[in-house]
Amino acid sequence: MTMTTEQAVRFADVFDRLTTNIERTLHGKSHVIRLALTALFSEGHLLLEDAPGTGKTSLARAVADSVRGTSSRIQFTPDLLPGDITGVSVYDQNSGAFTFHPGPIFANVVLADEINRASPKTQSALLEVMEEGRVTVDGRAHPVGEPFMVVATQNPIEQAGTYRLPEAQLDRFLIKTSIGYPDHATTLRILEGATHKAHGDPLPPIITAEGVTLLAAEARTVHVDATINDYVSRLVQATRDASETRLGASVRAALALIRTAKTYAASDGRHYVVPDDVKSLAGPVLAHRLVLDPEAEFDGVTSLGVISQILLDVPPPGDVSAA
Repeated sequence: MTMTTEQAVRFADVFDRLTTNIERTLHGKSHVIRLALTALFSEGHLLLEDAPGTGKTSLARAVADSVRGTSSRIQFTPDLLPGDITGVSVYDQNSGAFTFHPGPIFANVVLADEINRASPKTQSALLEVMEEGRVTVDGRAHPVGEPFMVVATQNPIEQAGTYRLPEAQLDRFLIKTSIGYPDHATTLRILEGATHKAHGDPLPPIITAEGVTLLAAEARTVHVDATINDYVSRLVQATRDASETRLGASVRAALALIRTAKTYAASDGRHYVVPDDVKSLAGPVLAHRLVLDPEAEFDGVTSLGVISQILLDVPPPGDVSAA
């Protein structure tokens, strides 16, 4: 079953209203908001690499408020244990049995703040839940519910005492982006509202959490032409063949690019994917999955730069329309 034109128009309307609502909190950052919502409706997770004070926490809270969902925040520190995230089983003397006490990972939107400050063992506690949407404690699986999205942040400065995220975990993040500092006009708007509390009243909900799950299912039915699949395959192969990379994008990365392109197309009111959808998302979806050659990295080559050059070198297909 393929998404209809009417469904695509309705999807785009909800997506636009969510973007406008969240932008009341995160001024002038509609592109980042759209990427965050793309991750949400593609049933994936978001990694933000940004300096302190750019609105990472506000973005996660605004997304949760807008979809009438629950949110939690986990401040990652070197002494954080896996059980502090997933929850633990506690012995109940009255019943004579162990009772599971869920951790903060059990929420619709989870902010994992400064994830690279925790030990690799604690970071790995997120792998199962990010991939499968469940936590296994003492041999029992506990689903975290739907929708479920981890918004993780890492600080590009003050690297002392941090642990680099392993490639296996980076591959679990659907999209990586940064919010960045606001421009002059937006900064003035923020300063004009400086009399308000840093975190004021919650945003009004635009859609229910159940509605997000239903729309995510609709986004999966967006039509993808065979030429688009071929284009994505050639892009991914080019990342592996590039002389600047030691490790290119995986098959999971190719699937992620298709999934997000479907959501991106629906957010534009289309029930089919076009090459521009793939081009717009190639950087945020693929760049963080590449492992650069040390010499290239020393010469100033970046993953985003590699992706940009590949987009220039690999020709896109011609006009693509729904079948």
